[in-house]
Amino acid sequence: MIDIPITHVFMISALLFCVGFIGVLARRNTLFMLMSLEVMLNAVGLAFVGAGSLWQEADGQIMFILILTLAAAEVAIGLALLIRMQHQRHNVDVDGLSQLRG
Repeated sequence: MIDIPITHVFMISALLFCVGFIGVLARRNTLFMLMSLEVMLNAVGLAFVGAGSLWQEADGQIMFILILTLAAAEVAIGLALLIRMQHQRHNVDVDGLSQLRG
């Protein structure tokens, strides 16, 4: 079995999180923003699994399962909102959401 240093796991996790964060800030398309949030959630999950393997505990894997559950709920709600917004506004641009009135 190959041992990967924990610093490499955390560096990859930090890199993935930064890529997702830049994707959230740079994109105006809501679908791409949701995908960037998924990348950020997976980066946090990778960090939890890496820390759990360092400490020889299953806590990191349990947290990753909770993160996956949260991500699945976010995708379901986010895509439902995107479909609704596409039908009403005929685009999925975030700037168009600032013009919504109650």
